[in-house]
Amino acid sequence: MTTAQSRVTHAGFGLGLRTPHYPDFLAAPQRVDWLEILSDNYLVPGGKPLVMLDQIRANYPMVMHGVALSVGAADGPDRDYLDALAALERRVEPLWISDHLCWTGVHGKVLHDLYPLPYTEAALDVVVRNVQIAQEVLQRPLVLENVSSYVSFRASEMTEWEFIRAVCDRTGCRLLLDVNNIYVSSVNHGFDPQAFLEGIPADRVQQIHLAGHTDHGDHIVDTHDHPVADPVWALYASALARVGPVATLIERDDQIPPLAELITELDHARLIASRTTTSRQRERAVSLA
Repeated sequence: MTTAQSRVTHAGFGLGLRTPHYPDFLAAPQRVDWLEILSDNYLVPGGKPLVMLDQIRANYPMVMHGVALSVGAADGPDRDYLDALAALERRVEPLWISDHLCWTGVHGKVLHDLYPLPYTEAALDVVVRNVQIAQEVLQRPLVLENVSSYVSFRASEMTEWEFIRAVCDRTGCRLLLDVNNIYVSSVNHGFDPQAFLEGIPADRVQQIHLAGHTDHGDHIVDTHDHPVADPVWALYASALARVGPVATLIERDDQIPPLAELITELDHARLIASRTTTSRQRERAVSLA
């Protein structure tokens, strides 16, 4: 397997496929370029989820997004889980496969959350080893998402963005840039989100996530149950100015509204992307004049 191939061409604007919206996608074409499935919901053989998945997949390109790979786990990724992902990959033929730059359990116990890592050389070695294992099984570059966090480690030896760059450099993996997570963590930890954007390897960004959060005053929680907030929209524009046109998705996992409402929100992402692209073209034209 090679990880040196260029990122997939910009795939447009997508939504996460959620159960309440199955009827909409089956009934008529929707103004959505592609769909992101939660891989872990489709790993059990047979049943209604796979029937729905097969029917909807016939009309929409898909990507696979997981929450249980646990690339930061010291004991490595679970081989049975990787094999199940590979089987789903053969069924879905996704544009790419993503998961999170985090750990989710220890000693075989799954803790059902996305826990941040200490940004140390030792943790980097673990992540690099695990990503390489996953990429060998899946036979493609893995796409890793930055997670939101609420605690930091005194042991950290580098910034989150320096850690991300090192993982990408050493494994050839791609990056799922979650703009909401950058904003949430920047507020919780007091760093400049622009420094994060400047620090990540722009040419490795495969996809962008946008989502809502809950503001508790002295901290913010990444809840995916609200519309995208204005500061996140602004940061999205900055991200596009840094990385260029890239596939963008809006996540909603709770208080899920009608599909039409999410498509309207997705249209706002389209508008921001169009404006940012136009601005980049003008700046390039001026620089060449």
